[in-house]
Formats: sequence, C-alpha cells, structure tokens
Amino acid sequence: MLTENQKYWVGFNLVKGIGAVRLQRLLEYFGDLETAWNASPETLCEAGLSQRIVANFVQLRKDVDLADVLQAIQAQGIRVLTWDDEDYPARLKALDTAPPVLFLRGELIPEDEWAVAIVGTRRITAYGRQVTESIVRTLVRNGVTIISGLARGVDGIAHKAALDAGGRTIAVLGSGVDRIYPPEHRGLAEQIAQNGAILSDYSVGTHPDARNFPPRNRIIAGLSMATVVVEAGRKSGALITAEFAAEQGREVFAVPGNVLTPQSKGTNWLIQQGAHPLLDPEEILQTLDLTMISAHRQARTVLPADATEAQLFAVLDHSPVHVDEIRSRTNLPIEQVTAALAMMELKGMVRQVSGMRYYAVREVGSDYHTDK
Repeated sequence: MLTENQKYWVGFNLVKGIGAVRLQRLLEYFGDLETAWNASPETLCEAGLSQRIVANFVQLRKDVDLADVLQAIQAQGIRVLTWDDEDYPARLKALDTAPPVLFLRGELIPEDEWAVAIVGTRRITAYGRQVTESIVRTLVRNGVTIISGLARGVDGIAHKAALDAGGRTIAVLGSGVDRIYPPEHRGLAEQIAQNGAILSDYSVGTHPDARNFPPRNRIIAGLSMATVVVEAGRKSGALITAEFAAEQGREVFAVPGNVLTPQSKGTNWLIQQGAHPLLDPEEILQTLDLTMISAHRQARTVLPADATEAQLFAVLDHSPVHVDEIRSRTNLPIEQVTAALAMMELKGMVRQVSGMRYYAVREVGSDYHTDK
C-alpha cells in the first residue's frame, strides 16, 4: 500500500535534474518533501535549485496529478521504496548516490544482502554460457542471490540459470518496471518477479533508452557484494558496472578468455587493471567469506519471535533441563511452556532429549550433545 508521503518522493523522481544530491538538499532545507513540493519557485531557488530545474518542476507540478500517478502504480502491483523505508536495500542505501526512489515488482528479503552481480556481453559465446551457468549454480547452491540487468546474453542466462537452480535473482532495469526490455524476456521477467524482484529507479512508464542503461549499472553494483564479468568487449556496459563496483569498494572478478576473441578483450583488460581472475566459482565464496551464509541464516532463525520464546531461551543453555524445571524458572503456565517449546523446536532454537528435557541451540555446530 502506497503512503501519502511516498507520492511526493515519486513526484520529485519525475523532475528532470533532481537526483540524490539535490533531493537531499531539499530535505535538509524544507524538512520534508511535502513542504518542498508545495514551495514557491523563489523558495526552491533559495534551497539551491537552478532556475532551469525550478521551471521544469513548476511545469510538472501543474501537469501531473500525483494521486493519479500513485493509483496507476498501485493498480499494477508495484511497490515504491524510498530512503525512509526499512525495506530499502541497506547495501545500496549506504552509497552517497543511492537512488531516492526504487520501484519494485516481486519481493526483496533479508537474505538478498548476500548477492553477487553477474554481467557481460549480449553476444555471448558457448564458452561464456557454460561459465555463466557454472558460476550461477555454485553461488545459488551456497545461498547467494544473483543480480543482473535482464539484457540479452550473459544477463539473461544468469537469471535463467538462477531460476533453474531454484535460487533467487534480481533484475535491475534501464526502464520502468512495467516496460520489460528486451521484449523476448517478458516471460523471464515474470518468473523473476515470482522468485526474486524486478527493480528500477526509473518512473513507471519509462521506456527503455540507450542512455538509461549505464546509470542503472550503479544499482546493479550497489546491491551486490561483488561483480563478476564473464565476457565483455572493451567498450561493454559490463565494464561500467565493474567500474561502479570498484568505486563503491566492492570486489570485481573477471573470467579470463581467449585473447583473440572480442568478447574477452574487456575481461582480460579488467584482470590487467587488478580484477580477480576467476578460475573457479568457489573463489568468489572464499574471497567474500560466503561459505558462512548458511551459518548466518541459521543464526537468524533462532532469534526469539515473542516474549515467551525470549523468556524460555533465557533460562536454557547447553545442559538439558526438564520441562517442569523450565516452568518453575519462568513462572509460566505449563501449557504455554510446552506449546512454545514445540514451536521453538520446529525453528531449531531448542532440542529435546529423553524425558522431556530441553537445551538451547545458540551456535551453529552446537547441535551435538551427549546425554549421559
């Protein structure tokens, strides 16, 4: 459900010339975007906007009904995420140039913070396809979300391989999330929306344009722990993604290739410039310490969901305790204790041993216990 406040974020996102830096300036000057939206041209100039941008804004404010814009977004099942929203991706938000507004089809989940971007040429070779699928299978098997740009070639193959492997994948578009490009990937996009997310900082209804694609690459890199370039020409957009990743302090991997093929000129050049030469997909996991993802995920599942679970968890350790003693320590009704313990056992928070005795599982690997 879109909020009243979000419509002003969406509105300013439509104004040509207002991006992350200028929007932050407006927030600092006015305190909120509703006040900024209703400000006079003179006040907007005082806030630091140029006369040209103010003129663009005033015309758009007159022509656009924000209520209609939000209704159209909502009717298509599209979500809006802003800097103010808890669901806004934390890794991306940490960047100074994080887009103020993201449009979303599908769902982002906390586990998507363990993500790797896989990008490359549209004119992929058989070698590139084989390597892309191998990398994706390894990453998905280890719980990594795959991020790419839905383009032909490496991007599309990376998304499809992730879905085929039962993993999650996120597509970042250079158009509105309702304008899928290329058209032959519309079916793939629907699958991605069901098993991940389609994202864009371009307003709903924005058609694909060549100049939109290089800027969107900063989002692909910004959402990811690392960027892997499989095949790329020397002037490929994938190299722009790698450049953004390096500027953002993220790791860059490049797959070495035949020095005689144009698809390998970009990746071989990246390796010359200091990118990790990727010879085995496992190297990504080792470099990023992603071999611990399952441990991180298990740790998240053992957090108490309510006060009862928290109280029970607090009185348990690695030594088995009888349910009657647990009830005595917590002063809770026995029915409440047994019901909560049953749920905690399903979650993997506690284990039961013989004689209705329970112990806590607080660390990965602590599941082993010898009952003497």
